[in-house]
Order: sequence, then structure tokens, then C-alpha cells
Amino acid sequence: MKEAPILQTGSRRKLAHEMNVVPYIDVMLVLLIIFMVTAPLLSPGIEVQLPEVGGEPMSQEDNEPVTLYVNRNGQYFLDIGENQDQALSDAEVEQRVAAVMRNQPQRMVLVRADAKVPYEAVARGGVLLQAAGAQRIGFVTDPESRR
Repeated sequence: MKEAPILQTGSRRKLAHEMNVVPYIDVMLVLLIIFMVTAPLLSPGIEVQLPEVGGEPMSQEDNEPVTLYVNRNGQYFLDIGENQDQALSDAEVEQRVAAVMRNQPQRMVLVRADAKVPYEAVARGGVLLQAAGAQRIGFVTDPESRR
């Protein structure tokens, strides 16, 4: 076993009691890297392949918009309420959005539809949103790739 270094002050000998914090810093940095790598993987939402079109990104507002997801099978999902990963019927979509619109009538509603979904499903979703009282509806796309 290694002995602690001895400091000599005049004629007295005294043990130096210092805590080595280097291992703690190493552990903290490893944990930081782990959190930085895993945080982007935890983003919620339904996976859809967005169509690529030109357009300018929207500016961020104070309150987050409600998002209606339409997957390639034409099923609807909302990012509000319980069971966000379960498909909703037309009536459930209209009911949930109407509840939000009663409290915040100017809240933006975004539609994130898969590029392969039939247009009819997207149009029907827009009609449901209008029937629920949504006044501001936007469509989410990916920026057009330059070839």
C-alpha cells in the first residue's frame, strides 16, 4: 500500500490529505457524452417520410403547434392527449383538436403527412381540422434537395 506524501514544515512532519477528483471528472465527462448521444434519439413522434418541396421555414411562436400525423396507410395520430402512438378515428381527431381550439383558438395546427399517403387522406384530415375549429393550418415538408 502506498503511503501518503509527507510535508515537512519546519521540524514537524504532517500527512497531506487531499482528495483526487480526476476520476470523478472523468466519470462526469463520460456521462455527459452518453446524454449528448442519446438525447436526439429520444424525439417523440410518428415516423413519416415527408415530401420535398421548396418553401421557407416557419418562425417559432410562443406556443407549440398541434401536429396531425398521417402515416402512409392514411391513419391519423395527434401529438396531444393520451396514447399518442395509437391511430385515431375521424371523430377522435375532431374531438381532441376541438378541445384545444376552445382554449386557444389561434393555435397553429400542422399536418405532417407521409409523401406516399393518398391525397384524399390529407384532404380529409384538413376537413376534420376545420370542423374542429382550427383557423391556422400548415403543412410540414422537407426542404427540396438540390440536384
